[in-house]
Amino acid sequence: MSDSRTDLAFSVGDFKVWRIEEWGEPFSPPEDLFVEYQSAAFQRHIASLEPEYYRDGLVVAFSQSWLVDTGEHRILIDTGAGNQKPRPNMPVFSHLNTPFLANLKQAGYSESDIDIVINTHLHIDHVGWNTVLDNHQWRPTFANASYLMPAIDRDVWNPANPNYGQLTGAAVNENVFEDSVQPVIDAGQAVFVEEGYQVCEGISLHNTPGHTPGQMLVDVQNKGERALFVADVLHHPIQIVETSWNSVFCENREDAVATRRRVLKLAASSGARVAPAHFGGKHSVFIEQKEDGSFDWKEPA
Repeated sequence: MSDSRTDLAFSVGDFKVWRIEEWGEPFSPPEDLFVEYQSAAFQRHIASLEPEYYRDGLVVAFSQSWLVDTGEHRILIDTGAGNQKPRPNMPVFSHLNTPFLANLKQAGYSESDIDIVINTHLHIDHVGWNTVLDNHQWRPTFANASYLMPAIDRDVWNPANPNYGQLTGAAVNENVFEDSVQPVIDAGQAVFVEEGYQVCEGISLHNTPGHTPGQMLVDVQNKGERALFVADVLHHPIQIVETSWNSVFCENREDAVATRRRVLKLAASSGARVAPAHFGGKHSVFIEQKEDGSFDWKEPA
């Protein structure tokens, strides 16, 4: 794994955005990650992907959280995979020992400073630092925070759901609800949210289904600037130019493609910065829509 870092990534008006890194490394061959992968199409774009997004035959992926400091609120968007968590069907996330909380402190924030946590969806690598192990019990990491979670995903990813076993991600999500979601619910810190939820002035949540049924993006606007924190609408820049490509972890591929194209169109038309959860390079991008309707991307200066 790479050395973890904490970056003052960018501003949205007066809001400061920090990137809190959990880990980053070459992750998977693209043919194993994308269901619709086509070698010829990938090769057409490879010059723009190497080495920051693809090297040595592997897609480069990061696990990173975004911290938005509005001056009044300190909002943590997604919480990575977490430490010491048993993930029998996803070894890359199992029993980790990363300096995520140390990186948070390097940015100048302690766990007690976070007053809002947003879990864009309830997958293994977006809820892990919701909790830490304390005397053999999982307790909420951010004791002063409300944890905002999509109401749809609360029901979908609960193993008590009779349809849980039919989910594509059921196996890799083993133990996740029990150790990273239920303890937050039990502590009374979970808030289940729906389309259009207003987090605070300038920040709202919006449905982006497909990857999971309940996934939501975080729309941040201030002083005429905008950023869209899109979680796993995009796993990798190749999906900007090949919008029909889905990850193997997407539950509904048709919905995922429609959502991706809708979000890319919004980003292009509004000039919003797009900040996914797993991008390498400079970790966020701007989107351009061409005359033929296709999309391209550029990194920030």
